[in-house]
Amino acid sequence: MRTGLYPGTFDPITLGHIDIIRRASAMMDRLVIGVAINRDKGPLFSLEERVAMIEGELKALGDETGMEIVVHPFENLLIHCARDVGASLIVRGLRAVADFEYEYQMVGMNRAMDDGIETVFLMAEAEHQAIASKLVKEIARLGGDISNFVTPSVRDALTARFARH
Repeated sequence: MRTGLYPGTFDPITLGHIDIIRRASAMMDRLVIGVAINRDKGPLFSLEERVAMIEGELKALGDETGMEIVVHPFENLLIHCARDVGASLIVRGLRAVADFEYEYQMVGMNRAMDDGIETVFLMAEAEHQAIASKLVKEIARLGGDISNFVTPSVRDALTARFARH
């Protein structure tokens, strides 16, 4: 059984993330969505909210593809998380050249720590390349339409969150 790990903060999960997950699911038998507990980033949604959001968004995809999709919070090194979940592949999405520079460094460090775990890069589809969670949150905070960037339930969660602030 080939297990992959797709890590991120997913604050919130976007259509770009879902596109990468859908395409990665064709390459493996089991996909673990690693939800990073990154206190330095100061996420808008709590870990529990992000996990629930991801599980809700991916249930239909798992049912449709028959693939096992597991959501797994983690706070340790990515390579340690990959080992913990039995992943032989780390999936990373790329949007632009700037992403590649950072990701290239990460691959080198991860390979130095464990050369048995490969990293695969997937380019976001053209219509999703500009989507970044940070920008989606900013647009939502300022009352803009985020319907082209997230699912309706994520849009509603963002709208509700900013209505309280």
